[in-house]
Amino acid sequence: MLTCLNIGGSGTKMSNGVVCREASHAGSWYTASGSQLNAQLEGWLSQVQSTRRPARAIIAPHAGYTYCGSCAGHAYKQVDPSITRRVFILGPSHHVPLSRCALSTADIYRTPLYDLRIDQKIYGELWKTGLFERMSLQTDEDEHSIEMHLPYTAKAMESHKDEFTIVPVLVGALSNIKEQEFGKIFTKYLADPSNLFVISSDFCHWGQRFRYTYYDESQGEIYRSIENLDKMGMGIIEQLDPLSFSNYLKKYNNTICGRHPIGVLLNAAAQLKESGVNMSFTFLNYAQSSQCRSWQDSSVSYAAGALMVH
Repeated sequence: MLTCLNIGGSGTKMSNGVVCREASHAGSWYTASGSQLNAQLEGWLSQVQSTRRPARAIIAPHAGYTYCGSCAGHAYKQVDPSITRRVFILGPSHHVPLSRCALSTADIYRTPLYDLRIDQKIYGELWKTGLFERMSLQTDEDEHSIEMHLPYTAKAMESHKDEFTIVPVLVGALSNIKEQEFGKIFTKYLADPSNLFVISSDFCHWGQRFRYTYYDESQGEIYRSIENLDKMGMGIIEQLDPLSFSNYLKKYNNTICGRHPIGVLLNAAAQLKESGVNMSFTFLNYAQSSQCRSWQDSSVSYAAGALMVH
């Protein structure tokens, strides 16, 4: 793989014109030490069974690794590096309002483990649809939803690290119709067993600081109500039914930040199912950053799951 020269600053450019997106959240959201990061990821992965391998798609969280690293390991353990040649990473936009999906202007994404190369051929195919826009390098480096999956992707694929590329896609606040359109675009890539889709999403953001305090007292403590709400949504995702998921979100307004990337995946899967492909999605782990018991508390939920094509 190409290696970026670290010439300092935000986003580096090599003498041959290759643009590198820096690992801008290393040292804060996760360790910038390659050896420490490798040991952490190995530790989390070693505690998990690979029961849904080879995954065609995974859903995994994108918070700081202290909070969700263990949960994410349950999804990444299902990746088979021997057959995966492209990793599509679909993450929500947290800082910039987008009504479409956006592609990076970089060529290389840096991680403390090794650099990951963007698949410019696939980018060209996506760009030709006329439905994508470009995100600036600044927007790219400010956003964490894709970056938090890069070290885990690098670790899961390390045995074939010179044989795969990545396809990072920043997903905007899409309407249901747009989720269908983008789902249709990604269907042919989801059908290919050499592709892996990584869907970046946390689940319920609960508390006054998130302006979301739904509470079903029949469930007991607040954190139990949150878990029940999340697992209701997770059960609907497992049905691979985009309309039911959309209706669930409308009814409960659950603050699932990756709801649009999830919606795109569900629409792509629905298209594949219509063509006779048999598949199943299973959630493998659920966690909360803390257990809310009072209105002053807050928490973020995390879930990890895998899609298998049979």
